[in-house]
Amino acid sequence: MNARTIIAGNWKMHKTAAETAAFFDEFLPRVAALGAEIEIVIAPPFTSLQLAGERLAETRVRLGAQTMHWELRGAFTGEVSAPMLRELGVSHVILGHSERRAYCDETDRTVNLKVHTALAQGLVPIVCVGETLEERRAGATDDRVVSQTRAAFHGVPEADLAKVAIAYEPIWAIGTGQNCEPQEANRVMATIRRAIDGLSATPILYGGSMTAVNVASYMERSDINGGLVGGASLDPDGFATLIERAAVSS
Repeated sequence: MNARTIIAGNWKMHKTAAETAAFFDEFLPRVAALGAEIEIVIAPPFTSLQLAGERLAETRVRLGAQTMHWELRGAFTGEVSAPMLRELGVSHVILGHSERRAYCDETDRTVNLKVHTALAQGLVPIVCVGETLEERRAGATDDRVVSQTRAAFHGVPEADLAKVAIAYEPIWAIGTGQNCEPQEANRVMATIRRAIDGLSATPILYGGSMTAVNVASYMERSDINGGLVGGASLDPDGFATLIERAAVSS
């Protein structure tokens, strides 16, 4: 079974609701004619989720969230739960992004808790793994991504692994314009795929300065099934072009 192709845009802390509406006015007509062979996900900030859900309801574009709590309710000030996301039309959720790990104290353990909750609640978790520049220079890249992958999916039945996605994000390449070379990214992503049994049909996405200029060089690689795109997803015309080129190359 081949893994499906996903291009996901992670807007991080960008765009107000008004700016989100303006983005979709330009973006949605551009991607409406694309075939079903590519799955498009956009993860705006929480303040834009309701508007985005309304705008995307009758389109081929899926709605993502940038994180969630593993509990379904409770005294967790500032957090959101899976049922809250589902109510707004969210289908995918990014978990364990390196920025969340660095700035919000997310750990392999909490990522694992969130993965279990996402699957139980019918959400597709996009689980991020990746090494720092120091780990890469020390030759620890493979050990790092394998340990993160195994921890994230600990206790997840093998049958459920086709319902998830993994994003390999070399931390040193995020937002820096210094992308990991496609051949090396593909090698690391193949290592991730072998980390545990059951990942043969799991989409593995590249995240780290993917652009419309370099997307084709990634998509032609055997173990790269799409991208988790940050800055390049903020411009509607540029992101639509990136997706069009990914669809041709996948």
